Amino acid sequence: MAKNKKKKDARIAIVVSMFNEEVTGGLLKGAIGCLTENGYEEKDLKIVYCPGAFEIPLTAKHLCRSGKYCGIICLGAVIKGQTAHFEYISHAVTQGIMLLNVEFEIPVSYGVLTCYTDEQAAKRSSDDAHNKGREAAGAVLDMIKLLKEI
Repeated sequence: MAKNKKKKDARIAIVVSMFNEEVTGGLLKGAIGCLTENGYEEKDLKIVYCPGAFEIPLTAKHLCRSGKYCGIICLGAVIKGQTAHFEYISHAVTQGIMLLNVEFEIPVSYGVLTCYTDEQAAKRSSDDAHNKGREAAGAVLDMIKLLKEI
């Protein structure tokens, strides 16, 4: 990801699931790290917590509808258990986020982990270059830049 300098009035929202909070907290830390490295300050960010991954698309939709943000980062973690619940939630969240991109024509990134184990989730939310929250923030920045160019 190339470094992107933010516009003076550009704001980004981050939606964070509270379920699997240790994992989503790591994702949030990675996202904020990427954004601050690219010129964003705390006042430029709106962090909104929702109960779980299933609620991420609705929360993000309200942020999209507000017209206040040039991009939205969605962070959550769905970890497989003993039932089919994992598949239903993963699919619903993925579809919901994808549809927001098309409906509102602003970048809404997918930083929702869909892991088979707690260990996989911990690795993908750790404080290093492989943090998926960092990647989701980078994707929003890249898309903001791309949409301005085309």
